[in-house]
Amino acid sequence: MDTRLLQTFTALARTGSFTATAVELRLAQSTVTVQIKTLEKALGTRLFDRLSRGALLTEAGRRLLTLAEDVLESESRLFAAATEDGPVAGTVVVGAGETLCSAHMPAVIVALRSLHPEVEVRLEPGGTAAVVDGLQTGRLDCALLLEERVEFPDVTAQRVTELPLVLLCAPTHRLAGRDRPATWQELAEEDFFLHEQGCSYSDRLAEHLLSVPGARPRLTRFGSIEATRSCVAAGLGLTVLPHANVAESLRTGHLNAVPGPSLPGVSVHLARHSRRLPSRAARAVADQVLSHFHT
Repeated sequence: MDTRLLQTFTALARTGSFTATAVELRLAQSTVTVQIKTLEKALGTRLFDRLSRGALLTEAGRRLLTLAEDVLESESRLFAAATEDGPVAGTVVVGAGETLCSAHMPAVIVALRSLHPEVEVRLEPGGTAAVVDGLQTGRLDCALLLEERVEFPDVTAQRVTELPLVLLCAPTHRLAGRDRPATWQELAEEDFFLHEQGCSYSDRLAEHLLSVPGARPRLTRFGSIEATRSCVAAGLGLTVLPHANVAESLRTGHLNAVPGPSLPGVSVHLARHSRRLPSRAARAVADQVLSHFHT
């Protein structure tokens, strides 16, 4: 059997769309249709229900999906073994939150270009739920997760470091520069601009603030760290961010660290699908990520 048919089958199962599958695989939509029909004819069963809003796996399709993924994984291992002595090359899709994409991955990519110029890294920013889904469906080769524990089906993870967090305000804010640390009661009376829900350290701070008896903190969530940082720098409220994301703003005085309750750091995990054999390129990316955080 032509394994390209299985590649198209698994891609369509993941996207649920003939159009999206064609774009992902760089094929004409008609080619995707022909390949699926060819596979269905070879197997003697219908694999998808064609609905007005997309393609949905039939019961037979669901039974065959894991087996098809296993065949493609075996093919990948075969080619990896055949090219083990050649240059490290290929595209590696990495999922990570904006915190890590903006502050850490650029240095990783620069180092990789020097060591392995034929390795291309494609970043897909996203929250934990989106990144884990990308790992489980095979859309991502590996990921960086900001979580204390990584316990998801088919995902294995290695803790690589802990990022220190900083409570921040504008230099003009009333909490800036004071000697006495702010209490949770005082902080719970402030406006906070936090990263979007699903961000582990923002969610943890929000839980602390909301647990203060009688307090009603005003919490605004943003999908962008830059938007969060800009609101705080304008004196509109406070936030918490990893130190690496605001080091320059602290150095130039655009932001001030607020003395307050001790904030535990946030763990960084390098994660991948537990049943996927990483390519040489993916292993090179993982090695460089470890080197970056351990240097």
